[in-house]
Amino acid sequence: MEGPFGGKVVRHEKGDRFMHLTAIETNRATKIAPAVTDLALARLLADAARGDANACFDLGVAFSTGSSGAEYDLIEAHKWFNLAAARGHGEAAHCRADISDEMTAREIAEAQRRAREFLSAGQRKVA
Repeated sequence: MEGPFGGKVVRHEKGDRFMHLTAIETNRATKIAPAVTDLALARLLADAARGDANACFDLGVAFSTGSSGAEYDLIEAHKWFNLAAARGHGEAAHCRADISDEMTAREIAEAQRRAREFLSAGQRKVA
């Protein structure tokens, strides 16, 4: 199917929710409704809280690119890549290293503090 600005559009339907994806090669991108991106981000956060390494990695990508309803935030991205790497995700450590090149030592220390805080909050819920 042709998109409104050219390029291929993929339509994904699930219940009453849908999302249109426009090919990157086009000269414009179609915005996804905020409710859809908020829902996607909320699901990733819930999955990450349950220990899903892929969700942690996806959150790192979202925060490092400012996509999927997340604002661009390298500290949060580093935190999520760090958690994904700790949970065994193969690419997460490389992504964490890549964004670390753009961060100060203080920002990296803050990201590590946030990751420890996230882990300890999860352990308190279990206990």
